[in-house]
Amino acid sequence: MSEPKVEGMRRGLAETSCGYLHYRDRGAGPPVVLLHINQQSSALMLELMAALAPTMRAVAFDYPSHGMSDHLAEQPSIELYADCAVEVMDWLGIDRAAVIGEAVGAATAASLAGRHADRIERAVLVNCPLFVDDATAEHDIADIRDRARPADETGFPRTRTVDFMLEHDPEHAPMDPSQSWVDRINVSQMQAGRDRWQALGALRRFDMLDNLRKIRRPVMLLTGEHFYYGRHRPTIEAAIPEVVSKVVPHGRFCMMWERATEIAQEALNFFGHPNESKRGGLQ
Repeated sequence: MSEPKVEGMRRGLAETSCGYLHYRDRGAGPPVVLLHINQQSSALMLELMAALAPTMRAVAFDYPSHGMSDHLAEQPSIELYADCAVEVMDWLGIDRAAVIGEAVGAATAASLAGRHADRIERAVLVNCPLFVDDATAEHDIADIRDRARPADETGFPRTRTVDFMLEHDPEHAPMDPSQSWVDRINVSQMQAGRDRWQALGALRRFDMLDNLRKIRRPVMLLTGEHFYYGRHRPTIEAAIPEVVSKVVPHGRFCMMWERATEIAQEALNFFGHPNESKRGGLQ
């Protein structure tokens, strides 16, 4: 599956302590770093980058072992992903930026805002995950492995149809998924290969609430109405020192793709760079 040429999109490899990390860079103005979901890549950010680019410079990169970035042999951490984001910023000459991340990307954004507060202006956490205890974490990850993400006999992921995903893994799908969206997921999972579980392993070891408490930057929390960890939203809100929290009606997962225009507008308003032609937002 080849990626269509996108006008104004710049792509490259940033040289970091984790090897070469692939990035996409579009637009001009105040910078915003976009952080992707587990087993995905910056290829799932094209719609959001398009929505942000008229107002901001949107930079999205592939975590180590994801997309077109170099692979790591060892298990990474969420903190390492956050450090990689800073190294990509350094490579691109970005001193300070806003950040938007979903799921594993929300965890990475929380780590960035807490550990690198001098580099982050504001953070938007989309569908912030929370494992309330070890047993829940083990159960949830095992369920995804066993039921939803098939592999061949060598450990490489099998491709999926949209019908398979809606039958076996609807909680990780947007509300109205298309096969073209699943195709991008298929490509991203094949690029990660046997390392596709690294990001979930990193999330498993990440103390979300402790890291949220350390954030000293304004945070917006956007939670899909049907997001499966949405029941923990009050707990997450209570842990963040300065937070604006909104529920996205008819939202579930992959909102940075399916609801790119709305997510971008909420983020732009929160960052103080509203797109005058598209004012509005969630209630």
